[in-house]
Amino acid sequence: MRILLKLVLDCDADAAWRALHSPRAIAELYGPLVDMAPMAAAGLPTRLDPGADVPVALRLGGAMPLGQQLIHVSERLTRDERGPVRILRDSGIPLTGPLSALDVWDHQMAVSPAPGDAGKTLWRDRLVIGGAAAPALWPVLWATWQWRGARLRALAPTWAHDPEPDPA
Repeated sequence: MRILLKLVLDCDADAAWRALHSPRAIAELYGPLVDMAPMAAAGLPTRLDPGADVPVALRLGGAMPLGQQLIHVSERLTRDERGPVRILRDSGIPLTGPLSALDVWDHQMAVSPAPGDAGKTLWRDRLVIGGAAAPALWPVLWATWQWRGARLRALAPTWAHDPEPDPA
């Protein structure tokens, strides 16, 4: 079963790509609905690099445990008719909680310059889930992804951090 989002975000593709690698930015996407906390004593890394395995604990509203999840990151570069597309894939798995009933968790996020406006990002988000529990969990995940889309739109303008050149 799939859940898809396709959005144009108010930031450039480089800023969106940096945000995809930031555990802090990823955690902000779900807040304040879901809190994401590190399970490792060292805390969250500052950047999610390819090959990274990052265990996190999820809590609804900071109070109710939702379970633990392993984030496993890989990335690839491809091209479509408009140019380069960078894809980050989280193929980690839910370790505990309701989502651990899923046999498949494959989350891919693609960023590229928006058609006709290189200052904006075309963001494509695809979550594939599978297993006997997938039909029961799909509506909850679909609603969560709608929340995620709204948060993406709200947070994307804050991701650009390149300083303006000093005119002097």
